[in-house]
Amino acid sequence: MISYITVITLYALFLISIGAFMSRRVKTADDFFVGGRKLGPLLLFITLIAPNIGAGSTVGVAGLSFKAGLSAVWWITASAVGTFILAFIIGPHIWSLAKKHNFYTLGDYFEYRYNKNFRGLISSFMLIGTVAIFAGQLMGIAWILSVIADIDKNSGILIGAVVIVLYFCTGGLLSAAYVNIVEVCVKLLGFFIAVPFVLNFAGGLDGLYAKAAAHLGNSSAATADYFSLGGLGSNTIIGFFLMLTPSFFLSPALIGKIYAAKDKKTVYLSTFFCGLAMLAFAIVPVFLGMAAYALFPDLPQSDLALPYIMKECMPFWASAVALAAIFSAEISAADAVLYMITGSFSKDLYKSFINPSATDKKLLQMSRLAAAAAGLIGIFLAGILPNVISALSIFYSLMSVSLTAPLLFGLFCKKASTAAAFFSAGSGVLMTIVLQFYNSGKGFGIFNAQSASIIFSILIMLLFIKFFPKKQL
Repeated sequence: MISYITVITLYALFLISIGAFMSRRVKTADDFFVGGRKLGPLLLFITLIAPNIGAGSTVGVAGLSFKAGLSAVWWITASAVGTFILAFIIGPHIWSLAKKHNFYTLGDYFEYRYNKNFRGLISSFMLIGTVAIFAGQLMGIAWILSVIADIDKNSGILIGAVVIVLYFCTGGLLSAAYVNIVEVCVKLLGFFIAVPFVLNFAGGLDGLYAKAAAHLGNSSAATADYFSLGGLGSNTIIGFFLMLTPSFFLSPALIGKIYAAKDKKTVYLSTFFCGLAMLAFAIVPVFLGMAAYALFPDLPQSDLALPYIMKECMPFWASAVALAAIFSAEISAADAVLYMITGSFSKDLYKSFINPSATDKKLLQMSRLAAAAAGLIGIFLAGILPNVISALSIFYSLMSVSLTAPLLFGLFCKKASTAAAFFSAGSGVLMTIVLQFYNSGKGFGIFNAQSASIIFSILIMLLFIKFFPKKQL
């Protein structure tokens, strides 16, 4: 009889083979980093939606809703809002600059707008943050494999890292784009299948409600919170928007993919429909996580909620597709992270500071070495971090507080100086660290540490614009 692990293994080998096949079309750094700048609306949409419905939006959100209920839907909703801002404000503007000046990475833009040293600072922040998010994706894969094949967490992390690094190293963005086609199709099919099966298994919405309420002690207040959009509390929900919304319009991976669009219209269309798809998907992992609590409240780890319910509540064929869908979500998000890591290291640090005369061949070689090194570091971090959401929060926090003010004011305010960029980014990160270690990670009032730090960095930028504006030539 075919087992779950056989299905996942064959699927992983298929993804690797696609990456290897597409690698023959990768001849230059332009192909590796921006797909030759020829992605049309459908292919760009797929490369955007694939990572945006990743570990955080599937395993992480299901685990969050397992504990907190319906209000976990705000995680993906906040991400979708950021995607709409990317579609209509940030994306088209920065695409035009990238086309004109041949940008490969977000670091290229920062060097163009500010200077090389600011590029180096931001790229260093990104390396730390992106390795953390890569670890989060590996943890998601490990939870899947632990449920379907009783593989321990560390072995699952290792298997996930090997699969991702192998297919990404072969062809970069171009390989990932075509692998993403398969992943998105499997992902959508798997989750579409899972919802009716799980709903039927739970006894419909009424059955789900009754079972969850029983586990909550039939407390009317606790049950109302669990099935309320505000259950997590206004502070946490506002924190999602302030942490996640900027991350989805200034992510180096998403902006790098915007560079790959063949024209500005493609940027508008692909990114807008990506945001719509995220909104439509937002309730799916939340429902599945709540169903897992109603049916299996004693799971040892909340991150097990999604793979466990997909295995236990469906016939084998449906479970196999659904579990492959989760596997796809983790893999596709992880290759986007490798894209950020390779860009930050090879283009923004290695070529800019270590070997400015590096050829395309050398740049490709360093990109692949960076991906392999990131795999090893990600394996280590995934083994010590507690859960997917905590791993992702490290990345989103660092990225949001360091990039928001320099990117927004750099694009739309001519008075933003290089000094302003340095001080706003540095002050945001410093404020985050201070609040984390000396205020138990709390911010002020309704603002958590990350959102308070973002606001602080914006205030610093405004002060510099007011009193020390960039001198116009």
